[in-house]
Amino acid sequence: MQSVLLAEWRSVAESHHEPVLAEDVVRLLSPRAGDVVVDCTFGAGGHARRIAGGLGPDGMYIAIDRDPVAAEHFRRFADDVVCQTRFIAGNFADVLAQLLDEGIRADAVVMDLGVSSMQIDAPERGFSYATDAPLDMRMDPGLATSAADLVAHAPEDDLRRWFRDYGEERYAGRIARELVRRRAEAGIETTGELVDAIRAAVPAPANFASGHPAKRVFQALRIAVNSELESLDSALTPAFELLNDGGRLAVISFHSLEDRRVKRFMRDRVRREIYPAGVPVRGDTAISEAEQLTSRAIQPGSEETDRNPRSRSARLRAVRRHPETPTS
Repeated sequence: MQSVLLAEWRSVAESHHEPVLAEDVVRLLSPRAGDVVVDCTFGAGGHARRIAGGLGPDGMYIAIDRDPVAAEHFRRFADDVVCQTRFIAGNFADVLAQLLDEGIRADAVVMDLGVSSMQIDAPERGFSYATDAPLDMRMDPGLATSAADLVAHAPEDDLRRWFRDYGEERYAGRIARELVRRRAEAGIETTGELVDAIRAAVPAPANFASGHPAKRVFQALRIAVNSELESLDSALTPAFELLNDGGRLAVISFHSLEDRRVKRFMRDRVRREIYPAGVPVRGDTAISEAEQLTSRAIQPGSEETDRNPRSRSARLRAVRRHPETPTS
């Protein structure tokens, strides 16, 4: 059964995937022949195909993803490119630490955060509020806990906190109470049942406001199921530490909870001072640890958002790691 689902998910991804801000990502990472690139969120390989073209036969593309569908896409990607390739299945926070332990160093690291189109467009995955399907939302189907499990068993206080903090949902308390009431009567096991509960909980005008009334709750549950913010917090430092001198880190986020973390991390690296090797430690010899490559987050233009409406909320930020020795 799982192999059938994987085939269906793969077919959906192939027909719908378009990488967000692809030209900007390639420009900021500036891949060159012989570079090592680490892609923390390979997905369907949209960014990978654009980046790998510049690496040549001596370059290396290391892809990470915890979704088994991504491994299928990677096999075709590896057959099509001339650079060396490697795929590692797992949470990118864990895999980045593993690569550091192996002594791997990269010239570029890219993260495309959040849920991918190949996951949203596969109803069986339970990420979308647009179709009625099992309430799952696991990016890695091997995870023990699904969204249905959280809705069925999490304390009301936890539900309210997730909806408030992860979804920035105005009616978090009302929705959490309604879920607890309904699960005691009949259970909530599908995306449709969850949408019905949310619609019943919020004031009537909220059902007709701009945007779907379930959008924020679905985001919150997905983040909680997949520990997305904890993974991001754990991954940013090893991602930067992987970089060679002059290496570049680019991160695409899709909501403010992610973007604030990325912005703060990059700002701190730009402000943090280091002392180049072999130079006296004095105030005038300190340099910042990184250079900001994006003065503000890059957003898709109207042409891209018209072509791919899901790109509207994307924000791209990038930094370059400063050399530890001065250039002459």
